[in-house]
Amino acid sequence: MLDVGDGNQVYWETCGNPDGKPVLVVHGGPGSGCSVTSRRSADPERFRVVLFDQRGCGRSRPHASDPATGLEHNTTHHLIEDMERLREHLGIDRWLLFGGSWGSTLILAYAERYPERVSEIVIIGVTMTRHEEVEWLYRGVGRLLPGPWEAFRDALPEEDREGDLVAAYSRLLNGEDEDTRVKAARDWVTWEDAVIAHEVLGRPGAYSNRPPDALMAFTRITAHYFSHDAWLEEGQLLRDAHRLAGIPGTLIHGRLDLGCPLKTAWELSKAWPNAELKVIDDSGHTGSPAMRDAIRDAMERYAG
Repeated sequence: MLDVGDGNQVYWETCGNPDGKPVLVVHGGPGSGCSVTSRRSADPERFRVVLFDQRGCGRSRPHASDPATGLEHNTTHHLIEDMERLREHLGIDRWLLFGGSWGSTLILAYAERYPERVSEIVIIGVTMTRHEEVEWLYRGVGRLLPGPWEAFRDALPEEDREGDLVAAYSRLLNGEDEDTRVKAARDWVTWEDAVIAHEVLGRPGAYSNRPPDALMAFTRITAHYFSHDAWLEEGQLLRDAHRLAGIPGTLIHGRLDLGCPLKTAWELSKAWPNAELKVIDDSGHTGSPAMRDAIRDAMERYAG
């Protein structure tokens, strides 16, 4: 456990070769936490694999499933500094950053602030958490899934259904009534599940298949971050992609990703001259065997 201030203890672990090339695994969500499978992200004989649970989730404390746990000290900027504090604590000069989905936003934000501390980047399922991307995931893609989306919208109070749906859910997830919080969390992941399950090779229960405390932390933190556009200026990560110059990167994105359309990865690859974009034709957000092969090939290339 690493004391990162503001009363927060961030869980971290290392595995693999202590003398190997350092790689930091940055989980998605936000609020998902690492899993046992996260340890498989890199060859344990060649990499020193570092994992951590972002504030409020996984094994980090205090846990966001507890309504008494405030989120005012849980922002993108806090997480960036947590990553840098962990790097210093472990005595690592530079590390490869690996992750996807929300993790890609956090990776890019960290790398643009501390480019001298990043050796390479591998991102799967590119997002930059721009307002347009959040609007697509929680409203726009509903045109492909009208039934599940209407259920997601209509679970809100009537006066909130035409406004910012994510902010409205965030209010429910932070309300005083426990039954209301639990129902909002279930309604949220039911929609997330519908998007993933609709993809080719998608699977049901991708988001809801987690213990109640983990589900509450995930939904509460996700709504908190997305209702604030991750505390990033609109287009900031794309605008500042020039700061990544000289850092080799591989962007791996499923062509069939409904929640995170390919457009974001394409735009980033154009703005980052050292990045290579690999589009996986048969994959959505949850991956495919071809995507796993592309990830393995990228990590092999950067193993040194």
